[in-house]
Amino acid sequence: MNTLQINNLSKTYSNGVKALNNINLEITNGMFGLLGANGAGKSSLMRTIASLQEPTSGSILFNHSDILRKPENIRQCLGYLPQEFGVYPKISAEKLLHHLAVLKGILNKKQRKEQVTALLQQVNLYQHRKKAVYTFSGGMRQRFGIAQALLGNPQIIIVDEPTAGLDPEESNRFLNLLSEIGENVIVILSTHIVEDVKNLCPKMAILSNGAIISQGNPTELVTSIEGKIWTRIIPKKDLKMYKESYSVISTKLVSGETQIRVLSDHKPGDNFKAITPNLEDFYFATLFNPSKNA
Repeated sequence: MNTLQINNLSKTYSNGVKALNNINLEITNGMFGLLGANGAGKSSLMRTIASLQEPTSGSILFNHSDILRKPENIRQCLGYLPQEFGVYPKISAEKLLHHLAVLKGILNKKQRKEQVTALLQQVNLYQHRKKAVYTFSGGMRQRFGIAQALLGNPQIIIVDEPTAGLDPEESNRFLNLLSEIGENVIVILSTHIVEDVKNLCPKMAILSNGAIISQGNPTELVTSIEGKIWTRIIPKKDLKMYKESYSVISTKLVSGETQIRVLSDHKPGDNFKAITPNLEDFYFATLFNPSKNA
């Protein structure tokens, strides 16, 4: 069983921006969802775990080894798919994977060939192995990104916003692949898409303004707000008034009308109906009132 322990981790950049503020997490094998809006600090946390930047303070232990003192201890067993994964134009997928495998220290030619072939088959790209990666669709590029992240049999895999820009079919295929991989290793899924975390992750944390404002099992977190989410249809012109009067956590158009969802321990008023909450409700409720759900 692999264990990643993050203790009192903070990061302030030279321009004064505090990207991470006292992060504490313990992550073990399986899928772990890190949920937060763009700019919440997810990429800063992922880069720090991957030893691509040093924190201002705090510690990170991987299997009880201090990776800030010995970053090679995590680099040797890390697979990383950043949000922007650059590719080399006019190089085939197969050749590029061989090149990246050498960079990861897989020097035995026979062993490298076996691993590259197996990974291309695992991500369903073997039939496209002779094609240049820059010609791939978005979903194919992401699957190639996972193949390179799996080189060297990593024990911890970090994927940053992996489904951004993918169509629903490609996204589903990609997430199923991640789920299979995550059975025996740590997979950290960093995303702003609530549905990805809901479908895949037995454990999660919500990051906002560089701080963890809630963490736990998604189902249990949603249970904590049962009976507290209310909804009603309102005229669009009245939205500002409702936001001033109630804890409106989200709004959306339903058949051209404005539906609001309100967080309240009691029925907030006439024409409100109780609704079964989902993870998106918990996420918005936590962002609306972090202290209530921390």
